[in-house]
Amino acid sequence: MLDITFSKLEEARFRLYEKNPVIRSKFYDPVVADPSVLTPDESPDGKWYLFAHSLRGVSVFVSDDGVNFGKGRLILSRAMRADAKKINGVYYIFYERLQPLLTRAKGLFGGKWESDIYAVTSKDLMEFSEPVPVLTFDKPYERSEKNGHSLSNPFLFAEEGKYRLYYSAGLTYIEDCGFSEPTYICLAESAEPVSGYVKRAAPVIYPERGDGSDELCCGCLKVYGLRDGYAGLQNVIYREGEKSKSEIRLLYSSDGVRFERVKTLLAPAVCGDSDWMAQFVYASHLVRTGNKLRLYFNARNKAYVLSGREHIGFAEAEIEAEADKA
Repeated sequence: MLDITFSKLEEARFRLYEKNPVIRSKFYDPVVADPSVLTPDESPDGKWYLFAHSLRGVSVFVSDDGVNFGKGRLILSRAMRADAKKINGVYYIFYERLQPLLTRAKGLFGGKWESDIYAVTSKDLMEFSEPVPVLTFDKPYERSEKNGHSLSNPFLFAEEGKYRLYYSAGLTYIEDCGFSEPTYICLAESAEPVSGYVKRAAPVIYPERGDGSDELCCGCLKVYGLRDGYAGLQNVIYREGEKSKSEIRLLYSSDGVRFERVKTLLAPAVCGDSDWMAQFVYASHLVRTGNKLRLYFNARNKAYVLSGREHIGFAEAEIEAEADKA
C-alpha cells in the first residue's frame, strides 16, 4: 500500500531525473526493459534491487541509492517482464517464460510466439528455486490465430491473504515496430502465491477501438493499493499519425477489477539532446521512499525492431504528509 489517497497521487508532479537513463542497454544487446523494484526496506541487505530483462533474460541490478546501479547479474534465461515481490520473508519472481532462443527468433520474423507465466522463489536473492508454472495458455483471448499465444507482464497484488495476479494476454502486431505487443489486461485470483489461480472469464481491460480512439492494444498494468481505492498504471500502445507510440496512463478503481482512465502520467518526449524516450514510454514500477514517489520505467527511441533501443530511467514526485484516517 502506498498509504496516500488517490487525489494526492493524481496531484503528484513527476519530474524526470536529469541524468536519465540510469540503466543503459549494451551495444550488443539493445534492450533493457520492464523494471521491477525492491526498496531497501524490502531487500535482504538494505540496498535497492531492480529486476529487468534484456535479450539474454532477466538480470538483477543492485544500488545503494536507487540511482547508481551496478552491471547487473543474470538470474533467469528464457525470461522477460519480471515482477519481484516479498511475501512472508520469501522473495517471489514472476516472469514471462519464453521459448528457446532459436524458436523465439523465428517468432519475431513470422513464426509463432508462445509464452506463459512462471515463478521462482528465493530467501536471499542470490540462490533461486527451479521455475514452476503459474499461468499457462487455456483461454481463447490469450492467443492470436496468426501470431501464437502470449501470457506476459505478471504483476502480483496481495491483500488480506488473497492474491490477484494481473497479466497481459494476446498479441497485436504493431506494423512500424515489426513485433507484437499485448492485446488485453487480464486477472487471475488465488489463495496461494504461485498456485491455484482461477482466471476471470474475460479480460478486465480491452483496447478502446472505434469512435476516433487511437488505441492499438493494452500493454501492461501495475496496480497499487491506496487509502481510498486502487491506482492502475497502464502503458497503452496507441497511434499518432503514422507512428505507434506508448505512454503511461493513471487509472482509478474502487475494487481493483473495474478501472477508469484519469490522465496521462508520462508521455514520450525528447529530453534536451537525448531522444532515449522519444517514441515509447513503456512498463513502469511505482515505489514510495519517504516523502517521495519514484516511478521507474523503460523507454524506446525508435519503433523498428532492428533500430530502436530501450533503456531504464525514472521520474520522481514529492508528496505532502496526509492526516491519518479518523
